[in-house]
This record gives sequence, C-alpha cells and structure tokens, in this order.
Amino acid sequence: MTEGKLMNRWIVVIGAILIQLCLGAIYAWSAFTKKLTESPFDFTKTQTQIIFSVGLAAFAVVMALIAGNWQKKVGPRIVALTGGIVLGLGYVIAGLSGASFAGILIGVGLLGGAGIGLGYVCPIAVCVKWFPDKKGLITGLAVAGFGFGALIWIKLTSGFEFGPVNLTPGWKGLFGMGWGVNQVFILYGILFAVLVALGSLAMVNPPAAWLPQGWTPPSGAAARSTGGQDFTVLQMVKTPQYWALFITFMVGATAGLMVIGVIKLFGIDALTGNGITTDRANIITGTAMGLFYALFNGFGRIIWGSLSDVIGRKNSIILMSAVQGVMMIAFFYIGGTEIGLYLGATIIGFNFGGNFALFPAATADFFGNKNVGTNYPWVFMAYGVGGVVGPILGGAMGDAKAWMWAFVPAGIACLVAAVLIAFIMKTPRVKSA
Repeated sequence: MTEGKLMNRWIVVIGAILIQLCLGAIYAWSAFTKKLTESPFDFTKTQTQIIFSVGLAAFAVVMALIAGNWQKKVGPRIVALTGGIVLGLGYVIAGLSGASFAGILIGVGLLGGAGIGLGYVCPIAVCVKWFPDKKGLITGLAVAGFGFGALIWIKLTSGFEFGPVNLTPGWKGLFGMGWGVNQVFILYGILFAVLVALGSLAMVNPPAAWLPQGWTPPSGAAARSTGGQDFTVLQMVKTPQYWALFITFMVGATAGLMVIGVIKLFGIDALTGNGITTDRANIITGTAMGLFYALFNGFGRIIWGSLSDVIGRKNSIILMSAVQGVMMIAFFYIGGTEIGLYLGATIIGFNFGGNFALFPAATADFFGNKNVGTNYPWVFMAYGVGGVVGPILGGAMGDAKAWMWAFVPAGIACLVAAVLIAFIMKTPRVKSA
C-alpha cells in the first residue's frame, strides 16, 4: 500500500503536537505555586510539591498500566480523546474546589496526571508507525509540544515578557488582569479538553502492511537494531538493555524534574547570596525557568531526536547523559550569577527534553516498532520514579541549606548512567516470555 492512497502522514504530526502542547501543562505548575502559598490557599511549599509529584506519578503509572494496552485494543484516537477529557475535567474540578488542598490535589494532581498519562503515549505510538524511516526526528517533533506547551501556559498567566523583550506590552497575563488561580484552572481545563479532542482526530494508525513510499526496511543485523524484533513487555523486562534504559531515564528525569521544581528557590538563594536583590532575583529565576528551560526543553526534543538519526540512539544517550552530568555539577557553582543561571537552565532543559525523543525511539529500535505503544510506558515508569525522587531531594536539600547535595549527586548519577549505556546497550535477543 503506498502513501499516496492514505492521508498525508504529516497531519498526524500536527495532531500530535497539538495534543502535546496541552499535556505540557504539567510543567507549567511553577506558574501557580507562589499564588498557592498565599491567601486564600495558604498551602505550604511542600503541599505545592506534593500536588506536582502526584501528577507526575499518576502520569507514569496510568500510561504504563492503562494507556499502552488500551490504545492497542481500541486505537489511539479514543484513548487520546479520553485523556483530554480527563485532563480538562481535572482542572475544572480544581477550579471549582476553591482553596481546598484535597480538591486541587485530586483535580490537577490525580486526574490531571491521569489524563496526561492516557494521552501522552498515543502520539508517540502513532508517529513511530507512520515514520519508521525517521523515528528520532518524529518522536522529537511529536513530544516537542510538551516542552513548548509549558512555556505557553506559564506565560499566559504572567504575560510574554522575556527579560528586556516584552511581546505583550501593557498586558501582564491572566493574573495581571485580576484572574484568580481557580478561574485560570477552569479556563485551562476547557482549552485542554477542546484542543486535545481536535488533535485526537489525527490519531489513526496506518494499515499493518503500510510502508513510506520509496523506503525499504533494513534487513539482517540492521533490522535487529532498528525495530526488526518485536518484544512483548515480559520479554523486554527480562533484558539488561531494558534496565539500562530504565536506570538512565530515571536519573535523567530525576535531574531535570528536580531543577524544574527548585530552580526558583535555588536561584533566589544563590543570587541573593551574591548580593543581588530579591526582586531582581525573582525576575532572573522566572526568566531562567519560563524562557531558557522551557524553550530549550522543546528544542532539545527535536534536535536530540534528529541527531540520533545520524549518530545512533546509543551514542546520543551517552553524550546527552554525560553532558547533563557535567552541567548538573557545574550548576551548583555557577547558579549564583545571572549568566550562569541562564546557561545552566538552557543546557539542563535542553538535555532533559532530549530524554523524551531518545528513549521512545530507542525502545522502538531495540524492542520493535509494533509494540512500542505497550513497551514504552514501562520504560517511562522511570520518569515516575524520577518525578518523586527529584523534587523531594531538591526540596529536602533546600530546606537543609545544602543545595550541593542535590545537584552534585544527580550529576554523578548521570555520568554513571552514560557509562552503563556504553557497556550494556547492545542488540537484545528475544527470549520466550
């Protein structure tokens, strides 16, 4: 069957990006944390991080236990649509909960995370099947919206001001217009449900025998390293390659999510410790997170994915993990300057974004294209572990005024993971389940 007889496969990519723009709302949580520590909410900082961690954990668990198998049975469109509805409903419930911690925890954390978990795997699984010839690039594009979405949802609350550049002069965002947190939750919930529903219309798998026009699948040894073998979940988890991917993704997620959770707290401590005023430190840390981290998080998904198509997934993961390890260690020492904070946020965000292009593509490479929708969620469980360890480690070390013991161990773990991949990541062989 030729490509010309079907819909243009790039329409699938557009739908995938639209879905991911909404799912990236989880990384916009920092836009609400300060407001939630004030009246009428009066949440503690720990409570705001609990909501974030519950969302991350629900994201990973629902994706692994429900979304992967369900989309295989009923197709990706229904699962993506359901994810959008659950995500939107969660934010609306949070918006109607007033100052209730339990209501926002259930709405944004539990239901919001579950909706993201349902929707996230669908664009990846569909795009890999439509683009077996460009897996790195396409998985990067498919998940880039997740990173860029965080930037959009953050800046909608505060205005699109980036340091000296103000793209919306005179407009200070929804909060500046007098909108409350609950009102923004309701607006976002409605937008998420509608936009994900639109994107889900493009979530259709190609026919089983379909191949891109003019592309010939690799054969022999090349096929075995590019999705030629199809592992079941039970076969996959018995391989050392799976555990190497899991551990490497886990430490990469721990590092990246820790920085997302504490960059403002750490940045203010480090900058004010070097004589910068608190007001100025607030602006600098907001720019570091809202512009440099979120923006390059999105770029990292595209660029690392594209690069991996050229130098290979294994080499890309090794390089990304090694650079991340060095930068995490360096960040503790340079984060007390404006340029250092921007540089650290840029590189850490860029590498963190790369995880979401490289690991699904590597899962398809080593364990097959056919079952990537059910296999990748179990690799992605590593992200859920990192989502609990990273923010809690960062928060605990921040409370103890011992920031070094957050960043340096995370950096060392990334370097160890790079070595692990170098020695273990070889083509696996199928063993009976």
